[in-house]
Amino acid sequence: MTTARGTRPVPYVPGGTADRIADLAHRRTRAIARDRPRRRGALGARERIERLLDPGSFSETGLFVRARSGAPALPGARPTDPDDDAARPYGDGVVTGYGTVDGRPVCVFAQDPAVFGGSLGEAFGEKTVALMDLALKTGCPVVGLNDSGGARIQEGVNSLALYAELVRRNVAASGVIPQISVVLGPCAGGAAYSPAITDLTVMVDGASHMFVTGPDVIHAVTGERTTAEELGGGRASNTLSGNAHFLAADEQEALDTVRELLAYLPANTLEQPPEYTPAPPAGSPGTLDGIVPDRPGQGYDMRDILTAVVDDGELTYVHELFAPNIVCALARVEGRSVGVVANQPLHAAGVLDIDASEKAARFVRFCDAFNLPLLTFVDVPGYLSGVRQEQAGVIRRGAKLLYAYAEATVPKVTVVIRKAYGGGYAVMGSKHLGADVNLAWPSARIAVMGAEGAVGVLHRRELAAADDPEGLRAALVAAYEHTHGTPYLAAERGYVDAVIAPRETRAHLCRALRALRGKRAPLPQRRHGNIPL
Repeated sequence: MTTARGTRPVPYVPGGTADRIADLAHRRTRAIARDRPRRRGALGARERIERLLDPGSFSETGLFVRARSGAPALPGARPTDPDDDAARPYGDGVVTGYGTVDGRPVCVFAQDPAVFGGSLGEAFGEKTVALMDLALKTGCPVVGLNDSGGARIQEGVNSLALYAELVRRNVAASGVIPQISVVLGPCAGGAAYSPAITDLTVMVDGASHMFVTGPDVIHAVTGERTTAEELGGGRASNTLSGNAHFLAADEQEALDTVRELLAYLPANTLEQPPEYTPAPPAGSPGTLDGIVPDRPGQGYDMRDILTAVVDDGELTYVHELFAPNIVCALARVEGRSVGVVANQPLHAAGVLDIDASEKAARFVRFCDAFNLPLLTFVDVPGYLSGVRQEQAGVIRRGAKLLYAYAEATVPKVTVVIRKAYGGGYAVMGSKHLGADVNLAWPSARIAVMGAEGAVGVLHRRELAAADDPEGLRAALVAAYEHTHGTPYLAAERGYVDAVIAPRETRAHLCRALRALRGKRAPLPQRRHGNIPL
């Protein structure tokens, strides 16, 4: 060997730089050797990260972290041997690091089911906690790719302690940086609570399972027989429990969903969401003039209105399969991100029940945390009545939506499309809860209740004594509709800022959002409010 000048030979020194570089390469090879999928169709942990992030942008942290010397060994291994990769694998079952998505920084961890089934041990937990701390310090989103058997039983309380440490970081980051969880396999026991605290959760149909107690334990304790899919599969978690927000057909679609979501969101609560080139809505604005049926009880698809007012007609629906009587979605208006909340007349007439209230309340608070203006489209007959709803806590749980709207300080613009009755009028972004600009279509009916119900209450004696009660009822309903079934009484009071033709909706929304960009709404000094959980 010679020097750079090629004049004097350099003697080989055992253990020198060349050997150390070779040792590094060998250790890297050992560290990633176990990164293999264990299920057909599944990706390895690092492959998942590579497909999520921009090509070549990933920098791994903690590659050489290993399970503690006292950690359990696989069958036939010797846990006391410091070089035993089976007993003390590199990485300890989780890949952590940072990279970019569309050029924007993001922190990511991927649990590796090829190592101890992806179970969380002490070193595993410390790596994840360190990544969360880094994300908080740098103010960038964190994405968790979950595929874990839960706590590592053999490590006992150390595993439990790190679950609690991770949840504490989730809480500290809540409302500060976006947190997105992707469940790509099992997520059981204590492992399920971290995704539950994060902002958005994506699951894969037929592959993801999330529950506190598995089917075998449930059968042993209660005698009930069920399957993992029925208990907490991706579809059940999206449609029945609402534990997940998105259902993907496969892993690639799940990762693409994360990239799509990050494009709407700021890096942290101190920044504004990214801006894109403005785009016109889908279709002609004139189509809105005939979209609401003349018969008050006839349904229509609220999504047709939404696609006609947002850029490109594109919306990313959140909790789409859960509580479909209310729509929550991310969209853009003039290239800027907005959150959309709307009643859906096609499902239960757009009524507010417990599930719809909690779904919308969580979404409103999410938008408020990350500087997304709120657009609310109203066609609501009120809160759902009934013994089951009352006994299940519709008062307490329905109040969450009132609280969320009143608490939100981002720009709030409301459009009353048709019905806005009773408490439903108040809660759905009314002026009285702090909405900045309230608009109404001529078809809006803003009142305590619908005409039929109001006439039945106000004129029951006259109707009972009338020779032609049906004729009298029809006349009274028509009179009520003419006076109370319009937006003009509310407009007289200033509760509605403008009554507009449907075709003018997008233009008014654009002007309102432009005017509200500099909105400031200071809150009273306090530790935090006490939302009716």
